[in-house]
Amino acid sequence: MTVTFEVTVTYALSIREPKGFIKNQMKHPHLQLSPEVARALDLGSPIVALESTVITHGLPNPQNLQLARDMEKQVKDSGATPATIALLDGTIRVGLSDPELVRLSDSNSVLKVSHRDFATAIVKKMNGGTTVAGTMFASLLAGIKVFATGGIGGVHKESPFDISTDLRALAEIPMIVVCAGAKAILDLPATLEYLETMGVPVVGYQTDEFPAFYSRESGLGVSARLDSPKEIADFAKAHWGLGMKSGVLVANPIPETESISKSEMEPIIAKASAEAIAQGIHGQALTPFLLSRISELTEGKSLKANLALLLNNARLAAEIAGETSTKKKIRKI
Repeated sequence: MTVTFEVTVTYALSIREPKGFIKNQMKHPHLQLSPEVARALDLGSPIVALESTVITHGLPNPQNLQLARDMEKQVKDSGATPATIALLDGTIRVGLSDPELVRLSDSNSVLKVSHRDFATAIVKKMNGGTTVAGTMFASLLAGIKVFATGGIGGVHKESPFDISTDLRALAEIPMIVVCAGAKAILDLPATLEYLETMGVPVVGYQTDEFPAFYSRESGLGVSARLDSPKEIADFAKAHWGLGMKSGVLVANPIPETESISKSEMEPIIAKASAEAIAQGIHGQALTPFLLSRISELTEGKSLKANLALLLNNARLAAEIAGETSTKKKIRKI
């Protein structure tokens, strides 16, 4: 009698476990993995981390819930497990169920969580949406190495001393972060200078130019151009294999069909920025104000672009995550 069976063998990239990685995440008192994420980690399957401030502070309900669902679906359709990260009742949650996404999108009192805010949320048992930096920190604890976001924070035009913690996180946490550049409201040259000083590679995906969030062009260069997800995975492996500790920032231009030209966006951003200064808006309130005001001034065009680039980044991140491990089926008779 002939018996046929299949064995799946996983060949994972040889990337050192970063400092802070927890081998048995389920025992960490403040970290809880969803069953899907825990299984994917055990199997070495592709996983993509997703932030939650876009749900809690970026969009109104019900658009925020629809975006969260669409982001997860895009990751799944591209062959990876989505891990939306947030805090619920003071617990860092890595991977959310649909009812938990609904709860997060409906919540009226949600903390915006970056590095300094985790302890506050934990002690006060609060719900929280994680920023880019906060999501990177939680991903480090869980052992997830690929993250998709819209645009990173950076150096603000309104005040050169207003520098996002996202940049520090990129300098200190070894993971691949896929974005559409830094948010266009920022001082892009200063942001890139900071990243260069901190030794963070800025990789242009199929482009030599750093994208400007809503726009494909900024007039600024990247430190390297790579043209495939495999090249990006190999680049990260080489970077960390040398002992480098920083993240790898992947700048993925917004799709051409949804792009808004730099010349169209610049006066709108300048107007919104001037209004923020006049109203004394600063700190964590600044970015949400600017993005909301720009959406009003563009009559929703910028919001449509924002949604398109988020989904585009989720797809690319899933493809990169797929290249961090290769599964081959071996048929034996």
